[in-house]
Amino acid sequence: MNSTPAIQIIEPPAAPGPPAAPGQLARRFPANFVWGTATSAYQIEGAAREDGRGDSIWDVFCRRPGVIRDGSSGERACDHYHRFEADLDLMAELGVRAYRFSISWPRVQPLGRGAWNEAGFAFYDRLIAGLALRGIAAHVTLHHWDLPQALQDRGGWANRDTARCFVDYAVEVGRRFGARAASIATLNEPWVIAFLGHELGIFAPGEKCRRTAMQVAHHLLVSHGLAVREMRAAGCTTPLGIVLNQSPVHAATDSAVDRAKASLEDGLVVRWYMDPLLRGSYPRDVLAHLGADAPRVETGDMELIRQPLDFLGVNYYTRNVAAVDAQDGDTERRRKLTDMGWEVFPDGLTELLVRLKADYALPPIYITENGAAYQDRLVGDRVADPDRIEFLQGHIAALADACEAGVDVRGYFVWSLLDNFEWADGYSKRFGIVYVDYGSQRRILKDSAIWYRDFLRGG
Repeated sequence: MNSTPAIQIIEPPAAPGPPAAPGQLARRFPANFVWGTATSAYQIEGAAREDGRGDSIWDVFCRRPGVIRDGSSGERACDHYHRFEADLDLMAELGVRAYRFSISWPRVQPLGRGAWNEAGFAFYDRLIAGLALRGIAAHVTLHHWDLPQALQDRGGWANRDTARCFVDYAVEVGRRFGARAASIATLNEPWVIAFLGHELGIFAPGEKCRRTAMQVAHHLLVSHGLAVREMRAAGCTTPLGIVLNQSPVHAATDSAVDRAKASLEDGLVVRWYMDPLLRGSYPRDVLAHLGADAPRVETGDMELIRQPLDFLGVNYYTRNVAAVDAQDGDTERRRKLTDMGWEVFPDGLTELLVRLKADYALPPIYITENGAAYQDRLVGDRVADPDRIEFLQGHIAALADACEAGVDVRGYFVWSLLDNFEWADGYSKRFGIVYVDYGSQRRILKDSAIWYRDFLRGG
């Protein structure tokens, strides 16, 4: 491991009273409820060309002119690869007892197939050991969008062989780290990979074809099912699941066309993934809508995808508003917006979870991501972010409402621990509860981090 100076962590002076008493809110949850923070490899690690790591599709995508808002990349990011010990100390200081992170597939297997990179695995070995030393549970995600470029050169997720490569990778991670992980999620947000990466083309790998996108979505689900089956067959007893981004979809008006659009969007975002995972079939209305763009499904695929889940990860940020006339959608969005332009809508989390419980035979749920970007400003040694505190407080209260309505939710992870590389927005959006000065790599606790620390102590 390269030697680097310790990170300077600055705690701001106490902010004038937070919006709510953290202890009172914390008491609405059971004592064994899991509270944590989350990150992903490409967004924080950096060290993109060190210790044998191969290119990911995001490394290559970021080299295209004009695709990243500020022309940046994750090549350095938060330099977590060199500074992880100090970042773990920071988590311990906050009282976090669970950390969700992803493994960089091209760091441990540069070509996505064939030889393993022991230097890459050694980093995650040190990371997991450091977490254990501090009493922080490791929640591992196998694939958070950074596919090895070598596999993309062979067709990427549009090529069914990539699912087989993913299984080999998943089984190896399970063999090495399964006994030391609290959970392993196969995929993070397959909708994003398929839709933003292969239909809209605004995320890596930058393809723009609906038929390809839907085939990618299917292959991702196949890869999940295969990985879960084979990891269990190999003796991995770690809880296994998948992470989906989900939102309730509201019609902007009561018109028949807006209601129909809302139903279809719900089908494409929620039911397209939930139905095969928990019912073993794709929603018929979406298949009819797709027509010739529907994916090729091989015999046995749906049974394969429907592997029993030990948990379901839900990433929630906002609701979706469906409108045939875009002006109707804009009118409906009359509440506060985050810096991403997303409506702050905590009630949607309660609504979503209660709906999922009513519609599906659910495994235990973890809220694996929830957070907000704001235009944070460092003034002296303090970042005052009252809007983020209000956002977290409101969504944790909404989560408590869902639990009290009978939804089996076991944990909550704030997105994100650190400001980081926010994909196509580069470093222009800050989601962290910890401010990162990217020039010096100094970490500074925002007021929201202090609120979360007090909340955890209150629990």
